[in-house]
Amino acid sequence: MKWSLAACLVAALVWGAAPRLQGEETMEQKKEKKLAEEFFKKATWFTDYDKAREEAKKSSKLIFAYFTRSYSY
Repeated sequence: MKWSLAACLVAALVWGAAPRLQGEETMEQKKEKKLAEEFFKKATWFTDYDKAREEAKKSSKLIFAYFTRSYSY
């Protein structure tokens, strides 16, 4: 009986983690696809905040920042 409970627990953990791992890869692919669109090629975009601050300081420009988070599992 203990083995069956342990097997069910392991199966539940694996089954529960699989969509998250797959979702992270899918989100990365979506980001790359979006950044490849023509609209994004018309300007220089930074995904590293420190690099964006450095470039903004050099060019005396403001930073337009958009922060987002996906909560889909």
